[in-house]
Amino acid sequence: MTRYPLRTLRLRPGEEHREALHVTLEPFAFGGEEYPASPTEAPAELFVQRASTGDVFGLRVATTVAGPCMRCLAPASVAVEVDAREYQATDGGADEELHSEYVVDGELDVGSWARDQIALGLPDQILCRPDCAGLCPVCGKDMNLEPHVHEEAAVDPRWAALEALRGDATE
Repeated sequence: MTRYPLRTLRLRPGEEHREALHVTLEPFAFGGEEYPASPTEAPAELFVQRASTGDVFGLRVATTVAGPCMRCLAPASVAVEVDAREYQATDGGADEELHSEYVVDGELDVGSWARDQIALGLPDQILCRPDCAGLCPVCGKDMNLEPHVHEEAAVDPRWAALEALRGDATE
């Protein structure tokens, strides 16, 4: 967890502070599999800009998330670049949506913010390649290495009457 102390900043409205830091990234878990970020101590750039009504935070970080392909289980990775912004109102009575969930007790939780932004930047599926064929649902072989088809299995005789009805419906 990487936190940045905001109380030490002495900024006037319109001023900006930039700082390079390293953010500790916890691994992601999808479907019981771990997808660690590489590097786990990712270099990041943080900026804080004082506005008249609050603070604007910016974060830039780039990392690679790697783990098993979600279709064929081969090694897969995806590069993610984050360029995020957050706002924190100085007025305690301001609407809840004007307060950042990452600012707690005068500290900015950069680690959680970076991890959440990386998670938002990930694709729906982490694949070894865009055209991954996956595993065969019948025999479990890798369809990328051994493309094949199986003969259609014989219909269970208990379902034969329903199969006949389906044949009649398509005619």
